[in-house]
Order: sequence, then C-alpha cells, then structure tokens
Amino acid sequence: MKDILLRPIITEKMTSQAEKLNRYGFFVAMDANKVEIRKAVEQRYQVQVEKVNTLRQAGKTVQRFTKRNVLSGRRPHVKKAIVTLKPGFTINFFNNI
Repeated sequence: MKDILLRPIITEKMTSQAEKLNRYGFFVAMDANKVEIRKAVEQRYQVQVEKVNTLRQAGKTVQRFTKRNVLSGRRPHVKKAIVTLKPGFTINFFNNI
C-alpha cells in the first residue's frame, strides 16, 4: 500500500483550528483521493473522520543571487488535506516525543 499521509501540517493556524474546530491538516500524496485519505487517517490515528477537504498548491519559482550568477529553480507541487474529525475525537501529534 502506498504511503498516503506524508506528514502533518504543524503551524499556528492549523493548531488554532485543531483547538477550535477539530480540524487537522496533512501533506498527502498527489494521487490520493478523499476516500483514501479518510481511511488512512482513521487507520493511523484510530479516530472517526467527518469531512475531508483537499487542495493542490502549485510550487513557487525561486531565485537566489550568488557571486557568480543567478540560480533559479522551482519548489515542488504539494497536495494538502484538511480533515475534520467527529466530536469527541482528537489527534495528538506530540505523544511520541
């Protein structure tokens, strides 16, 4: 089985949404769909998922100026999933530290 959940999104905005709205964010595989994401979250964290929203973010072009020349490149495209859990369920990302 392919790895669907790559890593959780740990930011101030997602932390506040987790506390207030019971919503958690994940970086997911580009070819994963909502049903696969729901099953992966329920299996890994033993919770029940109410809703899954996905978004695709295009990679940005970046430039770095060095002494010799200008280096340009592109950050990779990413897909994010915002998962809303049913009331009474929570995910603790820091329990293994």
